Amino acid sequence: MNIAINTRLLLKNKMEGIGWFTYETMKRITQQHQQDHFYFIFDRPFDKDFVFADNITPIVIGPQSRHPVLWYIWFNWSLYKVLRSIKPDVFVSPEGYICLNSKVKTINVMHDIAYEHYPETVPWLVKRYYKYFFPRFAKRANRIATVSQFSKNDIVSQYHIPQEKIDIVYNGCNELYRPIDETSKKQTRKKYSGETLYFVYVGSINPRKNIIKLLQAFDKFKSNITTDYKLLLIGKQGFGMDAVNEVYHQLQHKMDIEFMGRVEDNEELNKIISSSVAMVYVSVFEGFGIPCLEAMRCGTAVIASNTSSLPEVCGDAAIYVDPFDVDAIAEAMRKMAFDQELRQDLISKGNIQAQKFSWQKTADLLYGMIEKVYKS
Repeated sequence: MNIAINTRLLLKNKMEGIGWFTYETMKRITQQHQQDHFYFIFDRPFDKDFVFADNITPIVIGPQSRHPVLWYIWFNWSLYKVLRSIKPDVFVSPEGYICLNSKVKTINVMHDIAYEHYPETVPWLVKRYYKYFFPRFAKRANRIATVSQFSKNDIVSQYHIPQEKIDIVYNGCNELYRPIDETSKKQTRKKYSGETLYFVYVGSINPRKNIIKLLQAFDKFKSNITTDYKLLLIGKQGFGMDAVNEVYHQLQHKMDIEFMGRVEDNEELNKIISSSVAMVYVSVFEGFGIPCLEAMRCGTAVIASNTSSLPEVCGDAAIYVDPFDVDAIAEAMRKMAFDQELRQDLISKGNIQAQKFSWQKTADLLYGMIEKVYKS
């Protein structure tokens, strides 16, 4: 087979969730299926580390596309010309956007359609683009992959796509995440929190991730205890930070909250998560929630929202809270801080739960879809 892949989000030291999905699946698929040839299509000069095998031909086409107008040009004009030229058997887009003009058999990976439920969390022009194009992307694709049963049901309901057209390919988790010893934990806490115990959040800093309620809950938690605790937030700041900053500056315990930005070194991120009391992941809407799995692999307990896909991903290995209830989130933090038996039970269950997901399983399922579409 000749397979074209949209690798637009393979960006050195800048990858987020979908970029990692692309990296982890395509690295395995290209290396494990040497009989096939792959075209990796970038929108800017690429890092050679992303050419995983000799059976990959990288192609760069412009314009660099990080804006709705440029998305339209890149996917419907530039990408169309390339697909018409190379004539692949199958085209795979890991990010939800596809070329509507091309007749090439297409697999579209739609991770979630959160903007349908929380349109206020994305800029106006982006929202307009999503609302117009994503239903069309879903209908045009020969098959759709998504990362949870929740997301599958949502796509079926919102876009009226037949269930049999959608396959679930759960996300995996980087296998380097693992528990660390007590000495390393103390060294990590000394480095990042002045030896103080802390909760951690990993992900984008934007309204959909419920950062405001998380900050308010931590403030309430701190107001009701005498022990010293901190909250570390790791991730890139995104749309909606004005509202987050406004709430932050009103908090009584804001000095115990640190916005750390992105942590590019996975080994360092592993240490930070492993050394925390718990991962607090109370997003209002998630297609999957990889940071919860990362915490479980690190031997760290998880507080998660009781909404969207998170109960599906976390199973019995989390304390669940209503993400809109500040008191409930604060109480979950209190339990994690002071109930060692509960925390240890969740850590044990998390170790079992995390084993259900792997990038190899994801890659195998996605390649199975490629074969299915090729033979259809």
